[in-house]
Amino acid sequence: MDRLTMTDELEAIDDATIIKRKIDHTLARFSAAHDELEAEEAKKRERRERLALRPAALLEQTRTALQRVVTTADPEPAEESAPQTRLQEKKERKTRQTAKAGRITAAVVAALVFLSIGSAWGAQTWFDAKFNTVASLDEDSADIQDAAGQTGDENFLMVGSDTRDGAAAEDGVGDADGTPGARSDTVMIAHVPADRQRVVMVSFPRDLEISRPECKRWDPATSSYSDETSPAQKIAKLNTAYAVGGPQCVTKVIQQITGMKMNHFVGIDFNGFKSMVDAVQGVTVYNEKPIDDTTLGMIIPQAGEVRISGDQALNYVRARHVKGDPTSDYGRIKRQQAFLGALLKTVMSKDVILDTGKLSGFIDAFAKATFGENLGIKQMMTLAKSMRGMGSDKVKFLTVPTTEEANKRGNEVLLQSKAKAVFDALINNTPLEEKAPAPPASDTASPPTSSAKSGGAKKSSSSG
Repeated sequence: MDRLTMTDELEAIDDATIIKRKIDHTLARFSAAHDELEAEEAKKRERRERLALRPAALLEQTRTALQRVVTTADPEPAEESAPQTRLQEKKERKTRQTAKAGRITAAVVAALVFLSIGSAWGAQTWFDAKFNTVASLDEDSADIQDAAGQTGDENFLMVGSDTRDGAAAEDGVGDADGTPGARSDTVMIAHVPADRQRVVMVSFPRDLEISRPECKRWDPATSSYSDETSPAQKIAKLNTAYAVGGPQCVTKVIQQITGMKMNHFVGIDFNGFKSMVDAVQGVTVYNEKPIDDTTLGMIIPQAGEVRISGDQALNYVRARHVKGDPTSDYGRIKRQQAFLGALLKTVMSKDVILDTGKLSGFIDAFAKATFGENLGIKQMMTLAKSMRGMGSDKVKFLTVPTTEEANKRGNEVLLQSKAKAVFDALINNTPLEEKAPAPPASDTASPPTSSAKSGGAKKSSSSG
């Protein structure tokens, strides 16, 4: 060996030797660091490859593992062993059974985890793609009071339409020939403030007297608007807004009356409503007395808690001429509110959430029967989760304040000061007054137009 090209820790140390040793030590450290980085990168590649497996491959792996566990027989011994005592045989058999049960459990858990993740993602994607989106909102309207202060609030404008388009004779709701067009039999706001500490449901009588703005004409058969417009009408019924201008016109009217920003629209028609109830195998409602309508007949023949089917539920929320109820629309509004709460409670119960058939059936029925804008699984879950688990003091059902007596035109007249107090409380997230002072004589004037509105105070700090 050439002594000039070698370094030795025992040889005399000179400048050249020191430099060589430093180079050797540096190269050794670089080599060790390189090996560590290479090992770490190999682990990362392995993790990426596992995560990059497609769902189908994961499902196939899970299925194969499950089949292997279930179908593979216990291995036979290679050669005859010495005779065993009964205790030894029992112990060995128990060991084999425990191991097999463990393998089955592991495979089933893996399958359930995969299927639950896949089903949740698939259901949301399927529903959001299938949902019938219709232009409905006007979030830049000048009628919205303190729009910045309402940031984070979720306001669902829910409209039940009496359109008969597509209804079959056995549906029992009439048809488009006998009852053409569409009107809003139910108009309701579900208000969930930004702090998610309460839910307020506000209903509007279908015969509420309004000042209807100019709206694009609406064709319920095609769920579309035309370039033609319907002129403004100073005195009209609320349900005509949907009849002439569809969802957009209803949104305009409600934002004029309330000053609230509607950021979700949910339309539900009669044709398909029944299937939503039947999908969860009925809904339980409570009535103090039987529900007998002079037009629809006997709907619920007994008092107390009753589980009603889709057919009964449809008539339950439609009935306007119930014997012993002189309030007509107001009695129906109370039944609609009670039924909505019962339906949400049923859908969010373990009996439905943990039952794949019921849950998928309800989602399918809901997608077929509804339409609107800014609505999907996430948005509906916001509403449902907000209502679930809240005490009765946190979920408030009310009807917009009116005179509760029809005027000579057959319309319900809004009490302006009381209504303003309600909607200001919702906008500002302040407590609702249980009893408002009696309105002045001028309080029952016609509803305000878009130019007649007032601003509200800023939200309290509790609104988030």
